[in-house]
Amino acid sequence: MTVTVSQLWRHPIKSHGHEALEHVHLIKGQTMPWDRTWAVAHEGAKTDGTAWAPCANFSRGAKAPALMAIDAKLDIASEMVSLSHPNRTDITLHPERDAGQLMDWVRPLMPENRAQSTRVVRVPDRGMTDSDFPSVSIANLASNAAVADAIGMDLSTRRWRANIWLDGLEPWAEADWVGKTLAIGDVRLEVQEQITRCLATTANPETGERDADTLGALKTWNHQEFGVYATVAQGGDIRIGDTLRVL
Repeated sequence: MTVTVSQLWRHPIKSHGHEALEHVHLIKGQTMPWDRTWAVAHEGAKTDGTAWAPCANFSRGAKAPALMAIDAKLDIASEMVSLSHPNRTDITLHPERDAGQLMDWVRPLMPENRAQSTRVVRVPDRGMTDSDFPSVSIANLASNAAVADAIGMDLSTRRWRANIWLDGLEPWAEADWVGKTLAIGDVRLEVQEQITRCLATTANPETGERDADTLGALKTWNHQEFGVYATVAQGGDIRIGDTLRVL
């Protein structure tokens, strides 16, 4: 069966919006360009923004599910990000220069009993992925369908915040890819590990409300993993519809 690229996504501000793409140019050893370029540190964060830091330092969907309903659109030339949310007025800003505006905009989306957002960090030449290495996340549409069937409801792929979605696989085929190389055109991706999932996936990306026990459903298969992290071993272009091969 032919396996093809079905969706491409980036998340310019970590946990604060997703943006669909038709094409991406990957660079060896780097994350997807403009993916998680900025991250919003909370008042309890122990990071100075000069190096990668674990996700516990940042405002994110696992603790503030309303954030999952943010849509984003980045203008690369100006580095301006347009954000929208069903419960907020649309806004366009530069995450660093306009950090105060961003904090004001997200404040109503943050639970009062959680550490509040305070500042924006940006690490040079490094997206703030959840992995401690520069990664591209890859997911399988058939695995999403399997989880949806287990829950008994449709599940948007946006719950999983993956960069690359693949069509034409058997459910959970990706679990066998650790240590293998994936080829998409000239691009070579080396699969490093499976992705252990958190409460962020329980939130509906349309409403920002928790409405699906995704973690409970994953336990049907005796694990909490969905998708894989890969590193870019050889850069190049990826487009919707491109074919994937497992080498």
